[in-house]
Amino acid sequence: MQSGFYIILIAQFLSALADNALLFAAIALLAEMHAPNWHTPLLQQFFVISYIVLAPFVGSIADAFPKGSVMFASNSIKVVGCISMIFGLPPLYAYGIVGIGAATYSPAKYGILTELLPSHLLVKANGWMEGSTVTAIIAGAIIGGKLASTNPHFALYVITVLYIGAAIFNYFIPKMPIELKLESKSAFYMVKDFWHAFVSLWKDPLGQVSLAVTTLFWGAGATLRLVVLAWAALALNFDIEASTQLVATVAVGIAVGSVIASKYIKLEESTKVLPAGILMGVLVIAMVFVTHWAVAAVLLFFIGVLSGYFVVPLNALLQHQGHHLIGAGHSIAVQNFNEHIGILVMLGCYLLMDKANMPMNYIIIAFGTFIILSMGLINKVYHKKIYAPK
Repeated sequence: MQSGFYIILIAQFLSALADNALLFAAIALLAEMHAPNWHTPLLQQFFVISYIVLAPFVGSIADAFPKGSVMFASNSIKVVGCISMIFGLPPLYAYGIVGIGAATYSPAKYGILTELLPSHLLVKANGWMEGSTVTAIIAGAIIGGKLASTNPHFALYVITVLYIGAAIFNYFIPKMPIELKLESKSAFYMVKDFWHAFVSLWKDPLGQVSLAVTTLFWGAGATLRLVVLAWAALALNFDIEASTQLVATVAVGIAVGSVIASKYIKLEESTKVLPAGILMGVLVIAMVFVTHWAVAAVLLFFIGVLSGYFVVPLNALLQHQGHHLIGAGHSIAVQNFNEHIGILVMLGCYLLMDKANMPMNYIIIAFGTFIILSMGLINKVYHKKIYAPK
């Protein structure tokens, strides 16, 4: 691995650490304001909407400018959002500003890997990137939960410093040759260009399966984090600090699964991991039978292992296909667009079920069943296409 890759890795770690700590600080602020429970999934929706609205533009920007510079500017937007929360802007709106920074950051963050590294190192690089991100999720959950349970306002100052640290490392990312130049700066052209990239990636068989799986994974992952927080409070009588530590066990599992995948799964074998997603859904449903924290921690750890094992190779496959079909930044923008629609829809379903006072066990069963059926369908359709008579 080149030294520039490790600079990217550190910058990503600090930025992701701040993102995840900020979520729990914002949740604590909502509780302090006595906001309704359903504002928690709504908080996440304010964050992800930027990924959908800005998708036609951020991919073109990431490909038309040095990606390190784009990452630096994106982190600066996150700093603005965090400071806005410090000065009293409601958490929903301030977290939405941070979402704008995150949406512009992502295509550059993953797109630069295909420019910096050869294709045979992409799965390994994604394993490192996911491992770094998941470590940040673990630390962010613990730090955010700890600080938020004592003083969420002080937590915001710590998080701002983390964002500034990430921006400093972004500044030293190697300047790579610009991959694509913008033919036009008009919004209409960018939307048309994005639509072309969207269709191209969904028409490609390997792009199609990797998009479908990563969309499902991130939608399920974002929802599962909130489901576990609520479930731990009800089933295990955990407070927010203990609940965030339980969420962290999922992240530990994802890190382990990511390492296993990066070590044993080659890029050309990426689709062999699909059945792991079905088993993950089964383990999610098993949560309803758990009443002891140690059993819960083990179960959530293995849910995380399966998640990391199947998402890392498919992420690498999507980047590889996208880089050759439409450009790295464009492909990540399309991926983000799809994934965050998945997050928005699944969080919306959870929000509606929560508002309707549906029992938590019913929500978990519905959630796990959806994962099993969706992954089963993706697996069946993909193999039907691959092994169909020519």
